Amino acid sequence: MRCHRLRTRQARIVAGTMLAAFVVFGAAPSSLASSISTNAAAQPAAGTDVTATIPAGESPVGVGVDEHTDTVYVTNEFRNTVSVISGRTNAVVATVPVGTQPLNVAVNQATNRIYVANQAGGTVSVISGRTNTVTATVASGHGTSGVAVDPVTNTIYATSVADDTVSVIDGRTNTVVATIPVGRTPSGIAVMPQTGTVYATDIGDNAVSVIDGRTNTVTATVPVGSEPTNVVADPRTDTVYVANSTGLGPGLQGGTEPGTVSVIDGRTNTVTATVGVGRSPFGIAVDERTRAVYVTNISDDTVSVISGRTNTVAATIPVGSKPRGVGVNTLTRTAYVSNFASNTLTVLCIRQPERPVRT
Repeated sequence: MRCHRLRTRQARIVAGTMLAAFVVFGAAPSSLASSISTNAAAQPAAGTDVTATIPAGESPVGVGVDEHTDTVYVTNEFRNTVSVISGRTNAVVATVPVGTQPLNVAVNQATNRIYVANQAGGTVSVISGRTNTVTATVASGHGTSGVAVDPVTNTIYATSVADDTVSVIDGRTNTVVATIPVGRTPSGIAVMPQTGTVYATDIGDNAVSVIDGRTNTVTATVPVGSEPTNVVADPRTDTVYVANSTGLGPGLQGGTEPGTVSVIDGRTNTVTATVGVGRSPFGIAVDERTRAVYVTNISDDTVSVISGRTNTVAATIPVGSKPRGVGVNTLTRTAYVSNFASNTLTVLCIRQPERPVRT
């Protein structure tokens, strides 16, 4: 069964007007240890198939998905490129040169623009989804790592791990309009579109900075687990999920200690649960329709699937070597996982998702 066969039927169910932006980037503190859920043993998820393994560029990291065009964007860290993959054919249709050491990628489905964080270059590359060419390059601070989009305001946010800041970029002019001081070594970033709230993971502080997108100021700091690397927001439930990657090691090759995912209530900015996952969790994505959360575990070569209803691991799926990024297409019930050491992209068909959220 191929996931894209479900696309036409699901596109009728889900109005094609959603303005979603996908982004794709250890042991918890002792005070949270008692609330950590037990991690499931590695096994294929019921109703989940690995349907394809796609060759990508050298050392793929970030994964971004455009549901409207059924296109996947994968950054290739050591080739300074982005692979453009058709979700219908699972084939690479273009390779776009970007800046130096591209890591994370975000898609603005409202404008058909793709944003790539180039860490060594300290820039954000802006790609046109129509032409698959770079239309602008924005200086965004030393060590640009994470990137996220607010599709409502057409604003892009990029973290700078060396400057301890978040750059705010106007999507209309491709210029930096504000620079926000945050915690130490900010890495991942996510946006809650309905509130305009931005969440940046501060690896050096084991915390998440909460930013008001209207005032460009930090309004709260939420303690989470050890080495929070990436973050994703679920706008349907106002919930934020943080991958805590204890002991990633040099070159982010992975450590030996199990990691966790912190679950944050976006209304109260408090951690409501801590879920144990595999070793060195890194990439994280959410299926807004089913509330399933997908987490890549670098050291285990697996993806943990967390139920957002119960905050427990529902399944652990073997994938390629050193998985980094993950993205989800809710219309085709497909998840995409970048395998850093395999130079591949694993395609997962989710045939029996959790019961959809009613809104």
